[in-house]
Amino acid sequence: MAKGFNRPAGGQGSGGMMAQIKRLQEQMETAQQQLALETVTSSAGGGAVKVTMTGDQRCTEVTIDPDLLKDADAEMLQDLVLSAVNLALDDSRKLAAEKLGPLAGGMPGLF
Repeated sequence: MAKGFNRPAGGQGSGGMMAQIKRLQEQMETAQQQLALETVTSSAGGGAVKVTMTGDQRCTEVTIDPDLLKDADAEMLQDLVLSAVNLALDDSRKLAAEKLGPLAGGMPGLF
């Protein structure tokens, strides 16, 4: 007979597995709540445009140096804002990976 064939239905410790899953879900929720409170700030154009974003990828602030507006054309300003937003998104995703990665336990696509 195969090993484990006569084990009771549900297997030994299945309650422990469910408890572990519940604990992991709680830890993920807590980590996600903490991410919403943490921020990253990225800049473009040597700091002329700054974007602040939370760890859950919500943009909270865009700052444009007033000196930039004196000489800037619309296309350059748009490019700088776009670049700063994308950098902030990348930094926010890295922060999320740092905080949630250990909880994911190497399971890709969890967050």
